[in-house]
Amino acid sequence: MLLKALQKQNPALIDAALLLWQKGAIKPDSYVIDVDQVKQNAHLLLETAARYGITLYLMSKQFGRNPLLCKLLLEWGYQGIVAVDFKEARQLYQHHLPVAHVGHLVQIPSAMVDDVVAHRPEVITVYSIAKAREIAAAALRQKTEQALLLKVWHHSDLIYPGQEAGFALEELPSIINEIKTLSGVRLVGVTHFPCMLFDDEKGKTLPSPNLNTLIEAKSILEQKGIQVEQVNGPSATGVESLPQLARFGVTHAEPGHSLTGTMPSNQHGNQPEHVAMLYLTEISHCHQGKSYCYGGGYYRRGHLSNALVYDQQWRMSKVLKPANDSIDYTLSLTESFTVGSPVVMCFRTQIFATRSDVALVAGIHCGQPTLLGIYDSQGNTIPTSRGQEGL
Repeated sequence: MLLKALQKQNPALIDAALLLWQKGAIKPDSYVIDVDQVKQNAHLLLETAARYGITLYLMSKQFGRNPLLCKLLLEWGYQGIVAVDFKEARQLYQHHLPVAHVGHLVQIPSAMVDDVVAHRPEVITVYSIAKAREIAAAALRQKTEQALLLKVWHHSDLIYPGQEAGFALEELPSIINEIKTLSGVRLVGVTHFPCMLFDDEKGKTLPSPNLNTLIEAKSILEQKGIQVEQVNGPSATGVESLPQLARFGVTHAEPGHSLTGTMPSNQHGNQPEHVAMLYLTEISHCHQGKSYCYGGGYYRRGHLSNALVYDQQWRMSKVLKPANDSIDYTLSLTESFTVGSPVVMCFRTQIFATRSDVALVAGIHCGQPTLLGIYDSQGNTIPTSRGQEGL
């Protein structure tokens, strides 16, 4: 999906990944991230958001909840991190990283509520009065007040399977009245997902029906006397979508793929954010005229279609889509290549949902690629061989 964009926007990343592989610094089933290009993308997003009065929480799940990259992004100006589930929050807390938004897309388990409140997130999203009560009780025990967002929805909205949740618009007035009675919490806004989506036919990112629901929910809160501080509109946040979000009145957004330039809208390499991440693997074996490379990083919604294989020179090959009911032990290529040949792919991924390693590399564009570290898909450090860091 994004291989041509990678070749167009960041061929130096391909060269650096090949060099790292040739030196034995990285292994198959690794995502290689160009830290300097991420920085450029991050600055571009921050500048655009500031121009339109939008606050950005960075999303880390796409790049494997990586603590070093999160730390660098915070140093570059991001206000905080959004943890889409409680395990991501737990991982980020272990590295003393500020989680600004938690509870969306996954609620906080009851046994973790006290711990999360103790970390003082800016906002917690709730799907139920029961969860709001738990948070209120924890806040009272800790002599603090916790700001809440309501997850909202409407019957005509797009809701992904596994994400069915929230308060229907028609029940919001009674829900608001009930939350107002709870000491220890303060209702400050609303959120929904996905609020923006890439339209393949029109070739651009456009508002989803959910964004209208979000704005209607904001209006209901205001009618009930709530001072709305946050209208949080995640999904497909990027330079292209931020002006549209601002026109709707969104105050907070959560860039993820735009940090690595791997948005669906960038498949032709025509977005301001440039591709900063690729997938590196290796030919494992051949069978009945096809090659099989080491898997582990496949994401079924990533639209993976092609690969580059290096055998004296780069050659393009089609990737055969794995069955969704099978484990991606290997990925199949339509042609036969030499065993041990490196393979590069580029597609939309969610690293936290894979078994892959993550290699952070700096200095690519000044001709001095330096390996900053290797991590697993959850952000835990993987020890590297001595002397591999400087290349």
